[in-house]
Amino acid sequence: MSSASPTNQPGYFRRYIELVKEDQLQDAFVQQSEEIKKLLPSISEQKSTFSYGMDKWTLKEVLQHLIDSERVFTYRAMCIARNEIAILPSFDENDYAKMSNANRRTWESLCAEFIALRKSTLFLYDSFSEDMFELEGQAANNRISVKENGFIIIGHFSHHQSIIEQR
Repeated sequence: MSSASPTNQPGYFRRYIELVKEDQLQDAFVQQSEEIKKLLPSISEQKSTFSYGMDKWTLKEVLQHLIDSERVFTYRAMCIARNEIAILPSFDENDYAKMSNANRRTWESLCAEFIALRKSTLFLYDSFSEDMFELEGQAANNRISVKENGFIIIGHFSHHQSIIEQR
């Protein structure tokens, strides 16, 4: 997998990319996979319904948000790698959370889904050639490369992992 490069992404995407310590995307995915294996089982079913504020998501909703976001980001990466010329849509995370039914699911089922999704993400990124990593497309009104999308996936999880661990 490809290494990091300076990004032209706006602040809300740049902040995720900047959270990634590794220069190589493959290394970042491997390192984060180990962190995921430690973090998710450390949260009990009872804790998974915790929310640190009245209008804040529960941990179940946070994990469902990570699932939804990773699906959107990997879809974008696949489209760009396949030379899609259409502008890929944005998504409203709060609207998605409202419709997710995350709190009706078990923590175990959400964890299993996320782990399976991450494996799928790794297969997708392993399938890309070095040339594909550099391809850019239009997503959510921003130019983005396949490589940047991968670093956003890693950084997005890190962002939420930090919040979970702090609160």
